[in-house]
Amino acid sequence: MAFPGDLLILLSIGLVAGVLAGLFGIGGGIIIIPALIYILDYSQHRATGTTLAVLLPPVGLAAFLEYHRHQNVDVPAALVIAAALVAGGWVGAFIANKLSGPVLRLSFGVFITFMGCYLVYEAARKLGWL
Repeated sequence: MAFPGDLLILLSIGLVAGVLAGLFGIGGGIIIIPALIYILDYSQHRATGTTLAVLLPPVGLAAFLEYHRHQNVDVPAALVIAAALVAGGWVGAFIANKLSGPVLRLSFGVFITFMGCYLVYEAARKLGWL
């Protein structure tokens, strides 16, 4: 449990993650998890579990309503993905809880690095830089 002295840090993490979620659809894995680990010294497992609990209502609902208002939500597609996400979330959590913290953190880092490199490459290609 976070101590009352961590309230400002927790609020800052939430605000930054919320802005980035609204802008880019990210926040949980890329912002909240590393912040909880490196600023508040959470374990990898605790940071992941806490982030999953955080993301359920606030980001999903607020961002969804704003995007829906601008007709930028494919509701049928979202429902299909959400149904699969339930199963995938359980499988991922089951596997994660079988791994050690360092292995889970390394896997997370490799995944984020790969995704970052891929996004930079594709954007540079579309801009004609490559």
